[in-house]
Amino acid sequence: MHIFDDLDRRLVAVLREDGRAPVSKLSSILGVSRATVQNRLDRLLESGAVLGFTIRARQDHGPDGVHAIMMIEVSGQSTTSVIRKLRGLPELRQLHSTNGKWDLVAQLSAASLPDFDRVLRQVRSVEGITNSETSILLSSV
Repeated sequence: MHIFDDLDRRLVAVLREDGRAPVSKLSSILGVSRATVQNRLDRLLESGAVLGFTIRARQDHGPDGVHAIMMIEVSGQSTTSVIRKLRGLPELRQLHSTNGKWDLVAQLSAASLPDFDRVLRQVRSVEGITNSETSILLSSV
């Protein structure tokens, strides 16, 4: 397990904003040598503390469309079946299992409110889902 120090945390924070930033830019921002940045990146990747680099597409995080978080309660032993059915929805961006009152947390995106309403009806009609609570995301901070 990798223990993050201050430089690791700052490096990961910069990479979250720009995962494609070159090592030279990262070293300039962080005020350390390029070799230090490269060594840190290598160590974070080798240890599994950083799994990889990704992009955020406008369609997933942009101002257009409707984005929401849905908390889902599942009955009995039907979680695996519910997950399989939900994964088939193209509007499903992420799905997480959790503990507490809700069994699953889904991140949903749709092009418009009518499309979003259709997705909510589809999710709520999945056999094994007994309850849900949805919050539309207003802004990202």
